[in-house]
Amino acid sequence: MKKIVITGPESTGKSTLSAHLSEHYKTIWCAEYAREYLTTNGMLYTADDLLNIAKGQIELEEKTETEARNNLYFIDTDLYVAKIWSEVVFNSCHKWILKQIAQRSYHLYLLCNTDLPWQADDLREYPDLAFRQKLFCMYKDACINSHTPFEIISGTNEHRLQMAITAVDNLF
Repeated sequence: MKKIVITGPESTGKSTLSAHLSEHYKTIWCAEYAREYLTTNGMLYTADDLLNIAKGQIELEEKTETEARNNLYFIDTDLYVAKIWSEVVFNSCHKWILKQIAQRSYHLYLLCNTDLPWQADDLREYPDLAFRQKLFCMYKDACINSHTPFEIISGTNEHRLQMAITAVDNLF
């Protein structure tokens, strides 16, 4: 099973791209657990909440993977999100999250750029483009340090989808 993570800062089209890729390849995608958690528990989160989100993400990934088809499985973010948010908001990251990152492996990261317009919703926190670009650099560093192939995905939603399809097809 080829596991492909769609990652990047808030409001960069990750969920849209995940849905379109799963439709294109006739498989399933794993949603970002943090959205469900924060919708239920509110936006005043703690470092312990980020740990719970990380654990929930793993559980959801493993549960949803059983439904994947055609040797492809798309994941809307992974534990690097918990790591980066922990570092940005709390200046540290729980060791359990770091250990899980080291143990998990994926086949490709699709890193969504910040060139889409910001779309506010109740769960997004940082609309400032300069800060989003800083976050993008943090995600890029995470991709590089993972030693997993990655592609930067930019442009309109249609262009992003074509870039992502090309990157996924190149896996095979």
